Amino acid sequence: MNRVIGVRFRYAGKIYDFSAGDMDIRKGMHVIVETSRGVEYGEVVTDLREVPDQKLVKPLKDIIRIATEEDERHEAENAEKQKEAFRICREKIRKHGLEMKLIDCEYTFDNSKVLFYFTADGRVDFRELVKDLASVFRTRIELRQVGVRDETKILGGLGVCGRALCCHSYLSDFVPVSIKMAKEQNLSLNPVKISGVCGRLMCCLKNEEEVYEELNRSLPYVGDQVETADGLTGEVNSVSILKQMVKVVVNLPHDEKEIREYPASDIRVKSSRKKGRGRKNSNAGSSGSSASEEKELMELESLEKKDKSKSRIND
Repeated sequence: MNRVIGVRFRYAGKIYDFSAGDMDIRKGMHVIVETSRGVEYGEVVTDLREVPDQKLVKPLKDIIRIATEEDERHEAENAEKQKEAFRICREKIRKHGLEMKLIDCEYTFDNSKVLFYFTADGRVDFRELVKDLASVFRTRIELRQVGVRDETKILGGLGVCGRALCCHSYLSDFVPVSIKMAKEQNLSLNPVKISGVCGRLMCCLKNEEEVYEELNRSLPYVGDQVETADGLTGEVNSVSILKQMVKVVVNLPHDEKEIREYPASDIRVKSSRKKGRGRKNSNAGSSGSSASEEKELMELESLEKKDKSKSRIND
């Protein structure tokens, strides 16, 4: 059995497993570890757990030591140095006239490398910038281009819900988000309404996807021919997913029709017309979208695919 703990290096960042060895390490402590980027200072965010050899994800590196007071002071000094490095790099970018936006700066704990994160519309030739920065800092320089989602994760902000952004507060990694999720939840397909601060599809669309998929299984589609519990037949007009209610245009005697609402459990589908049809939510606004909105939605999906090829801040 291996004694394993999870360590995080930045707020809401990825959690990496390390071997605790014989050390008495608890959640909330700070530790010094060896990573692919060099020696790093991180926080223990999971309780100590025993992992059998066959379930161990290798290679598993050891904890160098529990952080001392001197390590704490050194980390605080690095935080101050990062502010100055950020200012200098921004000036150098201006000097070289590069079309890039500096987002963040980070020193490794042992000062063996300085990382600068930036966004840009396309590829940027920053070779001269790297040489310039290396002559100033006298250490290894790495410039890493990230996507707009990573930019928002670093900078933070408030979402339309009024709360801190999910990516900045607790999401350790981004999950794939698609237009299909918005359709499944009967949201308006207006790009403005389903896009986050970053200009991409809102991450929270993924949060409730499984719930809506489960609820939708018990609902008919708009246009389905159904039979109600009181013996009437009709066509589904709209559905309320969360309430599990269905509005049906029922057929009455003398060729009269009337809209009535029934619990989904009181509806039996006689013939389904789900091809090309959706579930229109009776409590939501129109889910139809104009030609311009359709174009914007296609551009959003295209940008989502492009973002996947960009480097992530935790990689």
